[in-house]
Amino acid sequence: MSDVLSLIDRLSRDRSLTEEEYEVLVSGYTPEAASFAASLASSVRREYYGDEVFMRGLMEISNYCRNDCFYCGIRRSNRSCSRYRLTPSEIISCASKGYGLGFRTFVLQGGEDPYYTDDVLCSIVSSIKSMHPDCAVTLSMGERSYESYAALFSAGADRYLLRHETASAPHYAKLHPSSMSFENRMRCLKDLRSIGYQVGCGFMVGSPYQTPSDLASDLKFIETFRPDMCGIGPFIPHKDTPFGSESRGSAEMTCYLLSLIRLIFPPVLLPATTALGTIDPLGREKGLKAGANVVMPNLSPVEVREKYTLYDNKICTGEEASECVSCLSSRIKNAGYRLVTDRGDIRKEKINGKV
Repeated sequence: MSDVLSLIDRLSRDRSLTEEEYEVLVSGYTPEAASFAASLASSVRREYYGDEVFMRGLMEISNYCRNDCFYCGIRRSNRSCSRYRLTPSEIISCASKGYGLGFRTFVLQGGEDPYYTDDVLCSIVSSIKSMHPDCAVTLSMGERSYESYAALFSAGADRYLLRHETASAPHYAKLHPSSMSFENRMRCLKDLRSIGYQVGCGFMVGSPYQTPSDLASDLKFIETFRPDMCGIGPFIPHKDTPFGSESRGSAEMTCYLLSLIRLIFPPVLLPATTALGTIDPLGREKGLKAGANVVMPNLSPVEVREKYTLYDNKICTGEEASECVSCLSSRIKNAGYRLVTDRGDIRKEKINGKV
């Protein structure tokens, strides 16, 4: 057995490697290594979640953003971006429509838009929870203060997604303006955990300047932080950003890393992302077979979806939500899994016994 296969095998047993060993896994990627990791990850995934795939109703509520991240199509200085924001009533209406389609988790995602003050967001969250008490509400609204996160949690928010983008401080500085700091991003994740949220983080695969050492730092961070959710996807450039001419990440490396993350922390909720489906027509199915167990169909009004362009050529911008769910359900079934109506909380116990 090669060194890489041996390390993957040990990871599946110990759930831990050194950062240097993670770098060997990243640098030593081969189709054979990816296939071996996927086989182990798929087995582990079934121990915790069987053949179930959870769906999240994604609502992209605003593409206004105060930040100027170098990779993002809704960055503040992109004057070609056609801006919009959904009103509270529109957001609540999207949730009600999604509930009728079987969604039991709603994800409110947007840029860091000052319009959504604590009062506005708390009102939206509490309204959704009062109308649909059997549902989970997830927020993905960027960096906020501890007090803000605490107020939103008290209003009923269950989960918070905040992608760290990279666990390497020097790499973070190459992807963001000096007004943003790696330390503050990590502070936010720790605050969210201490308040009691189910916390999600995540990173880009193949982003500019990224090295195997950077990805090794990401894997070690997942091991130590043990997030409830981890969203990773390939970097895809947007033409109206400083990284518009950079090469995109690969579906193959993304799926390999999905498998490694499943082996590192078996209960993790792991999406097969839209970005993965954008660079490969079968990307989401490949993600599920690599160990993912979450998909996120879009509940946003069709007329605004093309405006929420974090990257170019995003898929599924023209489908009605009902069409998207029907299509995904069929594709997931063909891949050997089953789309379920469930809040889809993290399971810290195996189906057939405790960890």
